[in-house]
Amino acid sequence: MRSAKVQPAWLVGIDLGTTNTVVAYANAADAQAGIQLLPIEQLLAPGEVGARPLLPSLRYHPAAGELAAGDLQLPWPQGDVTSTEHPVLGAMARQLGAQVPGRLVTSAKSWLSHANVDRQAPILPWGADADVAKVSPVAASASYLAYVRAAWNHRFPHAPLENQELVLTIPASFDEGARALTLEAARLAGLPTLRLVEEPQAAFYDFLQRRRATLRADLANTRRILVCDVGGGTTDFSLIDVAFDIDGEPQLTRSSVGNHLILGGDNMDLALAHLVETRMAAGVEGGMKLSAARLSQLMERCRAAKELLLSHDAPESATVTLLGAGSRLIGGSRSVDITREEVAAMVVDGFFPMVEFNEIAKKGRAGIVEFGLPYAQDAAITRHLASFLQQHQGALRGALPDTLLLNGGVFRADALARRLAETLAHWRGQPLTILHNDNPDVAVARGAVAYALARRGQAPRIAGGSPRSYFLVLGEAGKDKRAVCILPRGSASGEEIRLTERLFALRLGRPVRFHLATSLFEAGTPPQLGEIVDLSAGEYLRLPPLASVLHDKHDASDKRDITVQLATVMTEVGTLEVHCVAEADADADAGQRWLLEFQLRGGEEEPGDGEAQAVSPRIKEAVEKIERIFGGKAQKVDTKEVRQLRQHLERGLGGRESWDTPLLRQLFDALMLRARGRRRSAEHERVWLNLAGYCLRPGYGDALDPWRIEQLWALFDTGVQHHKDNQVCAEWWTLWRRVAGGLSTQQQLRLLDDFAFNLQADAAQRGSRPVTLVDGSDDDMLRLGASLERIPGAYKAEVGAWLIKRLEKADKKGEAADTNTLWALARVGARQPFHGSAHEVVDSATVAGWLHVLLALDWKKIEPAAFAATHLARMTGDRSRDIADELRATILARLKAVGAPPLWQAMVGEVTQLDEAATKRMLGEALPPGLKLIG
Repeated sequence: MRSAKVQPAWLVGIDLGTTNTVVAYANAADAQAGIQLLPIEQLLAPGEVGARPLLPSLRYHPAAGELAAGDLQLPWPQGDVTSTEHPVLGAMARQLGAQVPGRLVTSAKSWLSHANVDRQAPILPWGADADVAKVSPVAASASYLAYVRAAWNHRFPHAPLENQELVLTIPASFDEGARALTLEAARLAGLPTLRLVEEPQAAFYDFLQRRRATLRADLANTRRILVCDVGGGTTDFSLIDVAFDIDGEPQLTRSSVGNHLILGGDNMDLALAHLVETRMAAGVEGGMKLSAARLSQLMERCRAAKELLLSHDAPESATVTLLGAGSRLIGGSRSVDITREEVAAMVVDGFFPMVEFNEIAKKGRAGIVEFGLPYAQDAAITRHLASFLQQHQGALRGALPDTLLLNGGVFRADALARRLAETLAHWRGQPLTILHNDNPDVAVARGAVAYALARRGQAPRIAGGSPRSYFLVLGEAGKDKRAVCILPRGSASGEEIRLTERLFALRLGRPVRFHLATSLFEAGTPPQLGEIVDLSAGEYLRLPPLASVLHDKHDASDKRDITVQLATVMTEVGTLEVHCVAEADADADAGQRWLLEFQLRGGEEEPGDGEAQAVSPRIKEAVEKIERIFGGKAQKVDTKEVRQLRQHLERGLGGRESWDTPLLRQLFDALMLRARGRRRSAEHERVWLNLAGYCLRPGYGDALDPWRIEQLWALFDTGVQHHKDNQVCAEWWTLWRRVAGGLSTQQQLRLLDDFAFNLQADAAQRGSRPVTLVDGSDDDMLRLGASLERIPGAYKAEVGAWLIKRLEKADKKGEAADTNTLWALARVGARQPFHGSAHEVVDSATVAGWLHVLLALDWKKIEPAAFAATHLARMTGDRSRDIADELRATILARLKAVGAPPLWQAMVGEVTQLDEAATKRMLGEALPPGLKLIG
């Protein structure tokens, strides 16, 4: 007999913050017992353990032998979900990180919402040296939760945390991808069952709980509340409307939430660090620019100074000291004094300027990038607030918020709280009510417990349902992108909604995918279920695609077509779920249904839904041509017809440069279904490899591309049929170069093995090579190796060293530098990869050495040398990747002297984006029309 489910003894709220993690709890059996904070035991100094209500969300990765085992002893058995040896978490991590640069993991939560990196790859600490252990943003977040779990279970051994009713807080603006990754972090920490609640709501729940006895009086004159939550890494806005029932009790409804902003206390610390860095450099000959690791260290010092100078009874000034490195730890230290007025001017006027209501947040082509994070371009939180309120004017019906609740550690500074309140009062033309938040550092964790109490009917509850509307992207007939509403704003949690007006024909055993969008704001009445909206007429956020392979639950090999509906629900956990429901079972309680999962890995996608976009009506004729050449039935086809297949396809479909992604992928699918036919002759194999690679380039851009890559990769180990045909071998490597952007790190490393063999094997080794290892010329390998952006940076450095030797060898012979070699060097050492993660670029010191080699060439005669130097010196704004300013100035001066294109000069002098021509040259060919790369 199965045991009954364990009833939770405690209601537990966890605020997994960018800066601090806080835990609060209450007795599940006694709602009147009050909410308490968990004192979290942590290392305060080597060998010293103490309990604190705040656990700094930081990890320090010590060097081997840096700390003795006895220095790290905690009251419970130690272990780390990331398998890192002896990491230090909490207060002592902050202390060590301020002393030793490059070993501190910070802002993991901000990285969870950074979709342009692989958030499950080991990339933190950002910019750290190769000998420093690294963890992913998800794993770092999991480690803080696992630490909390261990601390709780030590304190309550008979009531393990995983058996309690848990509520975890997240920014209101987290998209579905970031929410899913947060849940994954909790699962890794051994906390698979919990609910999510938005942080601004949690802060207001804390107010409701603290003021429950006087709530009616407190809100008597309130009709709309603005909750402004500015944490260490993010800024969140939420609106809560207040009405009163016939008994005079306040009824609360969350009506709007703001966009995601990576803007908070970290940005303020960074601004102060830049000021201090400038002053420290003033006394140094030639100036001084800190490395990313040293700047991170300085930020920690500036954070402490900021909090001191903006606190009650603050001193007139504070000294910021940056210790020297290594043997110069003391002698090499530098100190700068900053005053209370300077900090107030920079933080108050810089981040909370008094602006007019009609001012909106500035937008640009590229935001600020520091430590790899894309911070909001406009640092003025008041302008972002004005934009938020203007966007929601339809819902506001002209009434600005009359009440303000502030949350987040930055508002411990009275000057910041006053400025925000004064700005909002100025817009209103009259004062507003300020709701008291007695402790912004812990309010969210306490509010998470109050939310759990409200769910049980033991405390006031905020209504509102889904904060946004969700849409299925249609993009019918190539018209302006349209979408149908599948979950209206305000939909209640836990209630499934079905889109009955639309049916979808899907084939079992093959991947299916849908593209979703969500509204950032809606003027007037929110769209209703089934209503069509024009995505070009408002601000909508594209979500990661939903995809799955549907299998019949009774017969996994079933390949028949079925008809399904979409069923959508905002779960009680706080995440969006979408199911495909077989039409035959649509009215049954239990039928065939498949959960669609968000795809959180991969590169940029082409906007819109590839399946739904218009494709050439002559695709059927094109597939028939492919069938004639490669189909299963033997047909009499001469060699000339095989060779001219591409020209025949272009006659019906137009020049291949105009083939867009949906058309290309349909052609690839047709080729892949007939892959066996490529072995009929060398001519068949050449044509098939050439077309397949072209139609799947660059390996991503459509939600089904991972599945297509999986099918294609299955051919790799068998190699080519006609391995003695040089052109077949060349087309083989061209195919893999073209689709490299869709290959995983492991697959690219496998290609790197063949790359190395073809370049380094001696005659004896070549004689014993397996027949499946395809031969490749130096030029084939050069272009392939340059396209492997996901291999570790150290391997790229080896490839680059080989390229540099080729250049130096040609120079000694008096030969001109090879154009292909220079192109490959530009790609291998690029500061901004196309499909790879920025954490795997070649280190800037190595690239600086390559640039000195290029500077020795005559750029007027060898234009590709200037092209390569441009990409090696390209500015990203991330000082862990950027070259030194002095070398940058030299490169920029040389580019100007030889009359290089203005874009090349801009790429070196500022953060910018490539145009179509530069992208084509860098990739070696054009991207499919409509597909753009961010970078």
